[in-house]
Amino acid sequence: MAQVQLTEAGRRELEARLDYLKSVRRAEIAEEIKTARGFGDLSENAEYDAARKAQAEMEGEIAEIEAKLRMATIIRETKVECCEIKNGKELPVVCYTIVGTSEADLANGRISDESPVGSALIKANKDDIVEVVLPSGRIKVLRVISITK
Repeated sequence: MAQVQLTEAGRRELEARLDYLKSVRRAEIAEEIKTARGFGDLSENAEYDAARKAQAEMEGEIAEIEAKLRMATIIRETKVECCEIKNGKELPVVCYTIVGTSEADLANGRISDESPVGSALIKANKDDIVEVVLPSGRIKVLRVISITK
């Protein structure tokens, strides 16, 4: 697995999820397997198969989280307020929070530091005009209003 960039909050979130999976969910799934075994013949036991599948998926998630945490580099969360300039006019102000790739959530304004907009804004300063080439080829022009780290 390649290096993973996380904010401190993102690291804590992953650690909490890992703790839940190991301390709570493992016991729940073990109980589901035990109960399903009581239903009889394992070769035709859908409940048992479902519980074993859930166990495998959970163990996969645990391994993935542990690998991410091992490879994590902590970055600072950066909040950037900016407005897009289109046809010479400034559009309404937008606030982006720049985070690591695994924490990105565009619907909530959390963009990756590796995305075109995120990588351009993380290098910018207040009052900079930033031109970003989007994957579509379109150029987005942004004016940085404020940056908080």
